[in-house]
Amino acid sequence: MPDLATPLTAWFRQNARDLPWRHPEFGAWGVLVSEFMLQQTPVNRVIPLLDAWLARWPTPAALAADPPAEAVRAWANLGYPRRALWLHRAAVEIRDRHDGIVPRDVADLLALTGIGDYTARAVAVFAYGDRHPVVDTNTRRVLARAVDGRSQPGAAAKRDLAAMEAILPSADDEAAVVNAAAMELGALVCTARAPRCERCPLADVCAWRAAGYPDTGDDRRKQARYEGSDRQARGAILRVLRDAATHEVALDDVIPEWPDAVQRDRAIDSLIVDGLAEASAGMLSLPR
Repeated sequence: MPDLATPLTAWFRQNARDLPWRHPEFGAWGVLVSEFMLQQTPVNRVIPLLDAWLARWPTPAALAADPPAEAVRAWANLGYPRRALWLHRAAVEIRDRHDGIVPRDVADLLALTGIGDYTARAVAVFAYGDRHPVVDTNTRRVLARAVDGRSQPGAAAKRDLAAMEAILPSADDEAAVVNAAAMELGALVCTARAPRCERCPLADVCAWRAAGYPDTGDDRRKQARYEGSDRQARGAILRVLRDAATHEVALDDVIPEWPDAVQRDRAIDSLIVDGLAEASAGMLSLPR
């Protein structure tokens, strides 16, 4: 395999964005919160809410002390609000199992609510400086093109961790930089639809470029349309609950928010099943 680490590192040191979670003093809790928020959400939407979140809840114990309704409300327009509920549960687990300190061990991180392979390794690497492969969607695209010669990555697989592990330097601090650099390259240069290959530090060693940029297909699962979806209906109902002074409204007041009664009721039922809402005596509320 060609050396990807050296050009990635050099490029990153010149082109990395100044993002708050990259500052040394940001801390493991800040990194964990940022990783929850960044899942399927653009950076520019995350930063203002991240700042407000950490100002209000600077530690896991601070968040755990408030009811989950406050976390869901503070999630605002980030989307996928179950992440707020999971983050609150993780904060409670960190307080109760780890004396309020975000754990360093990947196995301990994986045992927390809402944390998978990517987030666990991201916290261990970017907060604590340990050496692990960190693979997100952007990294997978860089690996697919530079190493495998494919236009898009396939479905997420454990083999991506092995592929990333193979290009990491042995030193912990250097490995952390390469992890961040691969993600940044995928976000800024090796993009899904319009890659800027003329600006890529891996152009000379990229297998996809050497093959003539073949279209090898895209078998990733497509996200369903948002407009008119159950997700949109759920969001409309949650917005009513978040905006209510007590996070509680009469079910009759929710009805005008969505004209399709069958879809509205399905959305309400799914919010209750997911723990994002509670119903009692004709009232609907955020989780207490």
